[in-house]
Amino acid sequence: MSFKDLKINKPILRAIAEAGYDNPTLVQEKAIPLILNRNDVVVSAQTGTGKTAAFALPILQLLFDKQDTPKKGKKVKALIISPTRELALQIGENFKTYSTYTNLRSTVIYGGTSIESQKEVLKKGVDILIATPGRLLDLHKQDCVNLDYVETFVLDEADLMLDMGFVDDVKKVERLCPSSKQTLLFSATIPYKVEQLANALLEAPHRIDVTPNKTTSKNIHQLAYYVPKRNKIELCLHLLRNTIKGHIIIFRRTKFGVDKLEKTLLKNGYKVDSIHGDKSQTARQEALKRFKSKDVTILIATDVAARGIDIDALDAVVNFDLPSVPETYVHRIGRTARAGHTGVAHTFCSADEKNYIKAIQQLIQLQLDVIEDHPYPLDPKAKPIIHTSKKTGSKHKKGRKSVASKKKKKRWY
Repeated sequence: MSFKDLKINKPILRAIAEAGYDNPTLVQEKAIPLILNRNDVVVSAQTGTGKTAAFALPILQLLFDKQDTPKKGKKVKALIISPTRELALQIGENFKTYSTYTNLRSTVIYGGTSIESQKEVLKKGVDILIATPGRLLDLHKQDCVNLDYVETFVLDEADLMLDMGFVDDVKKVERLCPSSKQTLLFSATIPYKVEQLANALLEAPHRIDVTPNKTTSKNIHQLAYYVPKRNKIELCLHLLRNTIKGHIIIFRRTKFGVDKLEKTLLKNGYKVDSIHGDKSQTARQEALKRFKSKDVTILIATDVAARGIDIDALDAVVNFDLPSVPETYVHRIGRTARAGHTGVAHTFCSADEKNYIKAIQQLIQLQLDVIEDHPYPLDPKAKPIIHTSKKTGSKHKKGRKSVASKKKKKRWY
């Protein structure tokens, strides 16, 4: 099947051809005709399957005949909600690429940057608005954005949206749009909470499940290294010197862990940068730019900050810290081996992470290849270190914080 078969018009076809799009992916084949027919749609598909084009191309097609209205009179007709700034910007770049030969205007609004410049853009009028929920609601309260004319409402990365606690904001935004709108929900995974949200917001939606949550690409060689937690940095340096080459993303669970590993790798002469929630928007975008241009070859990131990364030729992913949610592992390693390429996922597992790796293997129904020939093997009998509090006598694992210490001010990612 070609994009012509999907009834995409010539100006859009020209733009995507110049961008290197040959034939539609499976999710695009299934979603585009349904969206063009104005159906509500729920799509479950992993990263790298072409989800953004699956909703962007039909939206541009539907709006194409309405693009000749004066620019100052433009109303927001398509609204895409994204959980993070990086994802919103990535979607915005795709819309600009696909709409090169149209008169359709799109813009991206998000927190952590000047609101005044965003107000000025909105005053001029846009057809397509890509936004993070918090900043969108702020602008609406200030009467800077009108959602009364929205025809298509898109929730992208719905699972991450809920993980970040945006469900109430999403519902508020949805209520600001006309009840007659078309609603599209895209997500890498469809857990129960996402299913509940879909049932609440969509009307008789068509469901597309391109890749089940538990699958991983056959082109990814998945390796596991059992290693004491105190030796993870040494193992990482050993593998970078002898095994892992090319363009690499290393995932860490915390912002502190990202900074610590970055300092170590910089001291050892590696070209490395990092992104996490405490970094400014400018710093995060500069880090992504340097990584994509290969000015740096290693990017260290937390899961939330890294969700907007779109790299076609990523050689390897390193799970320095194992995620507590097994689906997150699938999402992480799915960033490599895209578009027919091969890739390698290296996973470090300490004694207190053994249950995580068991859950991952159960989910993907695959045993990771265990690499035992490395300098820092974990004692098979090793168990998590348990400390007893002198004051309370309660037991806790090393490094675990008290409940009170977890009550931190909510951050915008």
